[in-house]
Amino acid sequence: MLRDFPNVFIPIFVAIDVFALLPVFLSLTQGLSQQGLRTVIRQSVFTAFAVSVLFVTIGEAIFRIIGITVDDFKIAGGILLLVIAVLDIVRFDKQESKRGSTTTVGIVPIGVPLIVGPAVLTTLIVLLEHYGPMLPLLALILNLVIVWVLFRKASVVVKIIGKNGILAISKLMDILLASIAIMMIRMGVENIIKRLL
Repeated sequence: MLRDFPNVFIPIFVAIDVFALLPVFLSLTQGLSQQGLRTVIRQSVFTAFAVSVLFVTIGEAIFRIIGITVDDFKIAGGILLLVIAVLDIVRFDKQESKRGSTTTVGIVPIGVPLIVGPAVLTTLIVLLEHYGPMLPLLALILNLVIVWVLFRKASVVVKIIGKNGILAISKLMDILLASIAIMMIRMGVENIIKRLL
């Protein structure tokens, strides 16, 4: 279990790409009091967790009903992740999100779709099929703890790393996400070919 944990943790970490979220988070929460900031962080992390669990639970049932196999979703999910990664690599302004009200900004857009978007949800479902529910759930919780800590220290992290450093880390995460996408497509195709042979 511990041996497989990095294989589950890293794809979720890469898909969330928290370093790219920090400048957006600071922009959306500018002018909030410390209490308001803590509320937004709590809302965003809880929303991200709840949406992830709900999507994975419902998604599993829907896939069984309509007959989608694990390999089908690996290929489709891999293509989706690849498209997202490529678009993020070539786009300099990675997040183009409108400011929400101070009461809901933690839910939308920070919780969804900034923390948990298509890349994270696709990754979670594929990992769930491959590793079962326990490891992806633990990896998701640990990643959300990291998000919570970095959001609390967002201004400090941005000052230390700098905007160029954050951009470089974000692009590296996109390249890793593209690599994970190719791996998912390859695994799905290989499994389908094995079944046919």
